[in-house]
Amino acid sequence: MSVNITFLGGTGTVTGSKYLVQHDGKKLLVDCGLFQGYKQLRLRNWNPMPIEAADVDAVLLTHAHLDHSGYVPLLYRQGYRGHIHATPATCDLCAILLPDSGHIQEEDAAFLNRHGYTKHEPAMPLYGKHDALLSLQLLKPEREGISFSPLPGWKATFSHAGHIIGAASILLEVAGRRILFSGDLGRPDDMIMNPPAPPPEADTVLIESTYGNREHPHENIMTELAPALKRVAARGGVAVVPVFAVGRAQALLHAIALMKERGEIPHGLPIFLDSPMAVHTTDLFQRHPDAHRLDAHALKGLKHVATMIETTEESKALSKRHGPMVILAASGMATGGRVLHHLAHYLPDHRNMVILTGYQAPGTRGATIAGGGAMLRMHGQDVAIHAEVVQLQSSSAHADATQLVAWLGQMKNKPDQVYVVHGEPEASDALRQRIERDLNWRAIVPEHGSAWPT
Repeated sequence: MSVNITFLGGTGTVTGSKYLVQHDGKKLLVDCGLFQGYKQLRLRNWNPMPIEAADVDAVLLTHAHLDHSGYVPLLYRQGYRGHIHATPATCDLCAILLPDSGHIQEEDAAFLNRHGYTKHEPAMPLYGKHDALLSLQLLKPEREGISFSPLPGWKATFSHAGHIIGAASILLEVAGRRILFSGDLGRPDDMIMNPPAPPPEADTVLIESTYGNREHPHENIMTELAPALKRVAARGGVAVVPVFAVGRAQALLHAIALMKERGEIPHGLPIFLDSPMAVHTTDLFQRHPDAHRLDAHALKGLKHVATMIETTEESKALSKRHGPMVILAASGMATGGRVLHHLAHYLPDHRNMVILTGYQAPGTRGATIAGGGAMLRMHGQDVAIHAEVVQLQSSSAHADATQLVAWLGQMKNKPDQVYVVHGEPEASDALRQRIERDLNWRAIVPEHGSAWPT
């Protein structure tokens, strides 16, 4: 019998990654992510999957970012009780990210109901913190490089993907077919993450394409960040930095620690990390020393360069401080979390600054800021954007187009087909053309909901 893949997410967009692999009546899900960004994408989270959750036999996660893992609590609530296989660091991260996701959804729904900013009576979270905590019992850690059997007769192997701590590519072997899921691939020259491992041989490859139509600049993050921080400090302003709590927050802390050591920014410039999730994630770097390239001195810098903010009271107190200061807060695309309150407070003042640190998915508040919008809609109100906007070009945790093709090109044998996923349409199609031109491989950009053979 054939092995088929149904693309339930991560096609035509960088969010909602879900790939359903079916063979001989068995169903395995690779990634279980939330849709983010445009409302029409977010509404997909509320639509039932084309299969019953209880009929899924196993789940594999490439990494813990919510666009790859954030649907797990909902899958549990819908009746899934099988294993969720992931690397040890990904399991640890999910234990931080998923309950936080449920908590934020509950808080957002409560805020909307309290202030009457909702068309629903009442507004409800997609899932809550309790659902997330229950789903964690399904996590089963698997070491990189050691094959395991998620189902009888099926074999899977994780390999290092860079990107964030615990991120992995997955080689799935079933019925004589080898299917390689790249997951989100990191950059070979990343400041804190080890480079992606070379890809194993495979018959079918699913390759991410977030930056499939772009090249990263040659300058590093400190070259971009230092002038911006010196500029806002000189005018006594506040820099609000929306950060992804996993990966980007730690990269920025590392860069700031190095710049202070070298005297490239004022040594006394106060830095605050206002994200309990990012604080706890930073602790994981010490627990998983083989998952990154930071030494003991650098790890110490991560912990001490910023004041770690955990409680709501501490977060609110920041608004009473005067600049200059730098506030790093989640989420990285300003889709929720504490950063919204800081943006609402500091955006209207031209002395302040917003520093965007990574890819901003269309439809997110981060994309509105990056696009030069004059107003930002938050919690049912419009906030004027007068602060200076700086978008870093060198801080991405994704491989660019040339790096993606170079990673694929390490394979000794040509796969039967390549599916280009996890990208906006323009980026995915650009990478498809590049693969066909540079590697002479057959590449396809699948549509959402479509099913293809392996």
